Amino acid sequence: MKRMTIAVAAMAALCSTGALAQAAAPAKPAAAAKAPAKAASNEKTLYTQAQFDLVLKQQLAKGGQDSPELRNAVRENLNTLSMLASEAKKQGLDKDPDVKTQLDLNSENILANVYVGDWLKKNPVPDAELKKEYDARKAQMGDKEYKVRHILVDKEDEAKEIISELQKGAKFEDLAKARSKDPGSKDKGGELGWQSPAGFVKPFADAMKATPKGKFSAEPVHTQFGWHVLEVEDVRAAKIPTFEEAKPQLEQGAQGPWIEKHIKDLRAKNGI
Repeated sequence: MKRMTIAVAAMAALCSTGALAQAAAPAKPAAAAKAPAKAASNEKTLYTQAQFDLVLKQQLAKGGQDSPELRNAVRENLNTLSMLASEAKKQGLDKDPDVKTQLDLNSENILANVYVGDWLKKNPVPDAELKKEYDARKAQMGDKEYKVRHILVDKEDEAKEIISELQKGAKFEDLAKARSKDPGSKDKGGELGWQSPAGFVKPFADAMKATPKGKFSAEPVHTQFGWHVLEVEDVRAAKIPTFEEAKPQLEQGAQGPWIEKHIKDLRAKNGI
């Protein structure tokens, strides 16, 4: 049984993207010329033309470049795959109950994936659902963006000291470089760039919206990360994409729950 498991794993690996990519990599850059789909007349093939066309199509869909190298890699891997499968059948390994179960499960997995893809094409997420998500995200983002800096420290007293120094004329950037605990912004003088309030935890977002342009926060802001002093350098109207611009991303995010809902309905229908 150990020998059978190794054989099946090897067969599955042969047509993987990584195996094909490694085999197809040319020694030096070459023009991607179209190569004939069929092997040379003197080359023995163990696979069908349909199998070659399918694997090649899958590789191109994953970003592969149609070239002689890729086509040769597909041919080599399909020949090896077919040869190993043939050897397995000669030894009667395909009759083993566990192997037959694996083949049945692989078949069902392929059919299930094909069904889901076909159902999704025929039943895309309704625009009404996408528009609802779009409006929710738009409301969360707000209509303004803020160019903000911050200084993060561990204790409230430290934050109050920093505010006191700012009130006396100290430069925000200098204090951030010297005292901030945030490694991502410390060396940039606390700069976070242009941000939407939706990108921050609520206490920080609320303080950012409440701080006037060109001012720093009058009181320390507490979050789960520590104590913040923030400065709003500028404010501008938010650049929000239109629904049509955002639709592809919204669809991608909504497809998972949409399919899960369909599966739940099917389970109820089938009494599962």
